[in-house]
Amino acid sequence: MASRPSGASPAPLSSHGDRYFDGLAEKFAASLYGHPRGELRLVLLDHLLPELLDLHQQPVLDVGAGLGQMGLWFARRGHPVTLCEPAAEMLDEARQVLADDALARTPRFLPLPLQALPEQASGPWSLIVCHAVLEWMGDPRRALHTLSGLLAPGGQLSLMVFNRDALRLSNIVKGNLDKALADRLAGTGQRQRLTPISPIAHADVVAWAEECGLGVEGVAGIRVFHDYLLQRNPDPETLAKLTALELRHCRDDAYWRLGRYLLYTLRKPEEPVL
Repeated sequence: MASRPSGASPAPLSSHGDRYFDGLAEKFAASLYGHPRGELRLVLLDHLLPELLDLHQQPVLDVGAGLGQMGLWFARRGHPVTLCEPAAEMLDEARQVLADDALARTPRFLPLPLQALPEQASGPWSLIVCHAVLEWMGDPRRALHTLSGLLAPGGQLSLMVFNRDALRLSNIVKGNLDKALADRLAGTGQRQRLTPISPIAHADVVAWAEECGLGVEGVAGIRVFHDYLLQRNPDPETLAKLTALELRHCRDDAYWRLGRYLLYTLRKPEEPVL
């Protein structure tokens, strides 16, 4: 991305209407992983992914790889990993994260947006990971169709999205009733703000998956309790108890829909035998 004069207002969105994180890697890391919520998210994924996915050290395409946490998770478990991330600074951080880990297999890095993957990393892939990406895209429905086209028959997509319904509830709890009534939940895409531009409801994921011919094999809530606490940064003892409750109830019907993020396993059907 071309540099801009000092003091100029940067364009907040890409030509596709997507939100990239050029120049925001440090802010992004501090906002998420500098707080207990980031640690809790990783702990929950570490628990859930082996339950929800068929893991056989197959190659993995990590779409919107960000700072490399998920790429590292799979690389440590023997998967050949291709990390795709359009923000150069984020991809550099991911390179460093994986290079510093002696257990990680040598990955491949692609400085590409999701839209370029059919030409540059078409696969087909038996396992694709796309976590906390679609909510930053101008057209998340179309993005899911693109991901579906990259999957091999029988392949799985691990999809995590920012939950629009949970965002509404959070605003109500905070007293932002006019905002909730007007359904003004999406972020604006302004450079220093980290509210997603396209928060996604569960009903949307189900409908879009059906359009793509993908089956929903599993779903879980990520942070179903944490984000509603009055204490934003719980002490270690409280966080340990909260983590135990999150792990216990993240797949319970009564609670998973409250998750700040929703984690899905979507599968492409096997090709019929002729």
